[in-house]
Amino acid sequence: MKKLSFVFLAIFALLLAGCVSTESDVQQEDSGGGEDTDQPTIEILATSTQENDVNILRDQLTNTGFNVELNIQPDYGSFTTQRDAGNYDIALNSWTTVTGNPDYAVRSLFTSDGDNTLFADERADELVDEASTELPGEYEETYRELEEHIVFDQAYLAPLYISLKAQGVNHDIIDEETVRLPKSRAAVWENVDYNDTSLRDSEPLLVHQAIGDLTSLDPIKGNDGSINTLNTNMYVRLVNLTDDDEVVSDGSLSLNHVIADGSQDFYFLLRDDINFAEVDGDTAADTGERVGAEDVQFSLERAKDPNSVPDHRTYSLHESMESIEIVDDLSKLEDTSSVDGNTIKQALEDGIDTEIDSLTTDKTEVDNDEGTYQVVKITTEDPFPQVLNYLAHQSAGIVSKDQVESINTFDVEDYDVNEDVAYGDQRTVLEDSNEENTLYASGPYIMVSKNDYEADFVKNPGYMPGSEYEPNINEVVVKFIQDPESALSALRNEEIHILNGVAENRYDTVEEDENLTLQQNESNGVSYLSFNLEDSILADNVALRQAVLYSINQEEFISFYEGNKLPAVSTLSSLVDTGLELEADPEQAQSLLQEGLVE
Repeated sequence: MKKLSFVFLAIFALLLAGCVSTESDVQQEDSGGGEDTDQPTIEILATSTQENDVNILRDQLTNTGFNVELNIQPDYGSFTTQRDAGNYDIALNSWTTVTGNPDYAVRSLFTSDGDNTLFADERADELVDEASTELPGEYEETYRELEEHIVFDQAYLAPLYISLKAQGVNHDIIDEETVRLPKSRAAVWENVDYNDTSLRDSEPLLVHQAIGDLTSLDPIKGNDGSINTLNTNMYVRLVNLTDDDEVVSDGSLSLNHVIADGSQDFYFLLRDDINFAEVDGDTAADTGERVGAEDVQFSLERAKDPNSVPDHRTYSLHESMESIEIVDDLSKLEDTSSVDGNTIKQALEDGIDTEIDSLTTDKTEVDNDEGTYQVVKITTEDPFPQVLNYLAHQSAGIVSKDQVESINTFDVEDYDVNEDVAYGDQRTVLEDSNEENTLYASGPYIMVSKNDYEADFVKNPGYMPGSEYEPNINEVVVKFIQDPESALSALRNEEIHILNGVAENRYDTVEEDENLTLQQNESNGVSYLSFNLEDSILADNVALRQAVLYSINQEEFISFYEGNKLPAVSTLSSLVDTGLELEADPEQAQSLLQEGLVE
């Protein structure tokens, strides 16, 4: 691969020569002038926000020998309309793995029946299924075979780069060491603290998100930017993700979790120091109701059942679970082996203060200090270790069985949004609503009110009190600021303390502000090219697709973005080190182009 400095000089020279055009330049060039009829013409579909990528890509493909036409759409809705109509040869796409596991990164896109499938290929189906049964340390080779097959052998897609994620922190007010920036998990509010800890009870933490119209505060009813962060901080889960996507019990409802031999049964030892919170006026109150195994069983059974609530949007993440049960026989833990060779009981007891003396199915009888615990066992339909990542997702948040059942009394099939008010309905938290706020939060915070401009959250007094996971700051205010520039101004003017999602062209602005710190982490967001495999010159021509693939010089993209992109091979690249990489090869690309023209 070329050195970065050389590529930067090369890109600079191209810019001076006018090879990388603005969108207006592109439109002018495409509207006039002839094309070489000996060269194949390919149409690239993209949105206006991808103009820079389109310009670089167009030049690379032109240098190989393609005639390039552009189909630039003003927004994503128009883009999908054109894509669904087949009006393209190549489309610029992106994918973010929000659960931090490779199966999520490949199943939807690379299997024949995937929700967003790019192609149908039996070998790819086999490899995706095989890898899903394997543990880390085993699946790397399988995923390597998958990438080799779909990227290099068949060229079903062509990678561009991995993006970084960044946030700005006001380090004059906030202790920046307490602010996390996970690859997949949403913001971790309970960890954040002030430099002056005396402000914890008097000053709210001020954060922001772009979307103010909330899908639902019932965690299973949405998986989008309006509620992911909010529900992550309102509902505890069986496991969590570290900032680099490792599955851990830290800060979760589980003291420990264990995978049984065979990777089909999963055990969770529950902690007893979390109570549900409810809203009392403008603050939060401890209900005195413990979050227990009964609530876990109820929450996960409804999570995997597409008919448990109206407009269930996350069941596909949890349909791998066959059963969720509360273990009542201690001998089952003693007679079953874990993947590391110990018994399940031994593995669950690792690092805890009091050994497991007895099990109970009644959460009111739990007393960890006395050795009485609850254990939940989850069995998947097939061996699937990556189910743990889905259990760390906000949609696997634990709700109160009694509270939800007392509210969702309607028949799901006959649900009428104008008459029925479901648990988590946004209307129940609006300041000017006649509806009662019926939220029960198992997580560190609970939403007490919301208007068009902000939402107010208060600390759950029953959330791991006295532990290292007890929230530091009493109140969190989420301000709804849609415009990125306005959000950045709010950070610089101390109207918010943390800005999650600093735009790449504003990194310097944050870094140059003496009151701010820019935090960065690799993301699971990958930009790539997909091909029209149904009605296109590229559809049945592997050589032409490979010509496109080897035309791509990722170093040029990385240099253009001043190092704020990383190389990619597929949507797996930020998750699994397969050892593969894509290197531009202009000669091979031109040779493949000629080979493709003969076919």
